[in-house]
Amino acid sequence: MNTVQDSYKFSGGQHLELVQGDITTEKVDAIVNAANSRLMHAGGLAAIISRKGGGAIQQESAAWVRAHGPVSHSEPAYTSAGSLPCSKVIHAVGPVWGSGDEAAKLASAVRGSLALAERLELTSIAFPAISTGIFGFPKDLAAKTIFAAIRDYFREHPSSRLMQVRITLFDQPTSDAFTQVWKGMHAEDE
Repeated sequence: MNTVQDSYKFSGGQHLELVQGDITTEKVDAIVNAANSRLMHAGGLAAIISRKGGGAIQQESAAWVRAHGPVSHSEPAYTSAGSLPCSKVIHAVGPVWGSGDEAAKLASAVRGSLALAERLELTSIAFPAISTGIFGFPKDLAAKTIFAAIRDYFREHPSSRLMQVRITLFDQPTSDAFTQVWKGMHAEDE
């Protein structure tokens, strides 16, 4: 069962929620998949999403890449969600740690996912800790980057119809790292 650990309300009424649980069970309009640029969902969270959602996700992903080419950090792809409880999967390409300019690439992937959700007229979305698994991005830096990208997006788009953004974290070490950064960010606001 997914549990909200904390939440924050932006001036436009949008809610950011820090959640511990399984992103594949989120009942939101879309979940974000931490993908590679070729949308080959062979490992990590991508493999779990593809397996739980069924073959349609990988088939649609392959068709996307055939039609549009590799996915960039700033322009995510999307597919149906197969048998997952959400309606869409947004495939965001996070950076591999050590590839250079990683924080900017991660922020771009988050902003691109939010912008795509807006274009798709979605009202809720759940993000994982993009790039912190097999891509090796440090969890605390990822948390700072993801939170800042979401905050900046809503500052730039205060009338966004995207009303619920969840950061859904599966394992305890990742949840602990994001919670620590979350508390530090809110202490700075006071």
